[in-house]
Amino acid sequence: MDAVLSWLFSSEEQERYVLDCMAYFMGFMAACTFVSLLFQNVPYGRYASSSYGFPVNVKLAWFIQELPSLLVPLSLVLWTSSSKTSLLPNQLLIAMFLCHYVQRTLIYPFLIRGGKATPFASFALAFVFCIYNGYMQVRYLSHYAEYPADWVTWPCFVTGSALWLLGWLMNIHSDHILRNLRKPGETGYKIPRGGMFEYVSGANFLGEITEWAGFALAGLSAHGLAFSIFTTVVLANRAVAHHKWYLAKFEDYPRRRKALIPFLF
Repeated sequence: MDAVLSWLFSSEEQERYVLDCMAYFMGFMAACTFVSLLFQNVPYGRYASSSYGFPVNVKLAWFIQELPSLLVPLSLVLWTSSSKTSLLPNQLLIAMFLCHYVQRTLIYPFLIRGGKATPFASFALAFVFCIYNGYMQVRYLSHYAEYPADWVTWPCFVTGSALWLLGWLMNIHSDHILRNLRKPGETGYKIPRGGMFEYVSGANFLGEITEWAGFALAGLSAHGLAFSIFTTVVLANRAVAHHKWYLAKFEDYPRRRKALIPFLF
């Protein structure tokens, strides 16, 4: 792996510059995505369309598209000269990233019940994004990120870590509720109830947004911030679209329930 990085970059300074540029570019893409999503929904799930390519089995799509976010970081940590992985702040931040993607890659896809096929274009874009982001986040944290020795006691790290854990648990619990809406043999959509779904239509999306906002706060880097912003843009759009769909679909949908932020939005 070191040989590949040496071939790609003439020096560590050049690689660090590229990593920073990748973060800025992701921020730019978040802005572009925000504008594009004003005119269309993210094309997967109930909004999938054949115009975005042939359908890919939903379990297979989730597993393969998320896999780079697990394999790329593990390769960087295990098979490169990662000079910062012996430091506790870096270890904990990398662990947060890997913890999410172990669940997202090795557990979540195989728990899906039913689910519409994913258009190939959405699947391919997600796959490329996971390669891009997996490298950007973990290469920075494992080899370049420098923190004070007592960083884990700083308020931003403590608060960010707590937010990450809260968001991770909220995301997993909300996915559990969604999976169990239908009994075996049932089809169609139902109103999700329980947990944060009592307050927002996009409880699973709120969980993931909170998770990566906490990750960004704990690490205080442009790389984590760019990922958090991009995630918020995509999932906030998804939450609003779901909320409008639920209101149109169900006459008895709770009117006090918000789209994404309890009591506010």
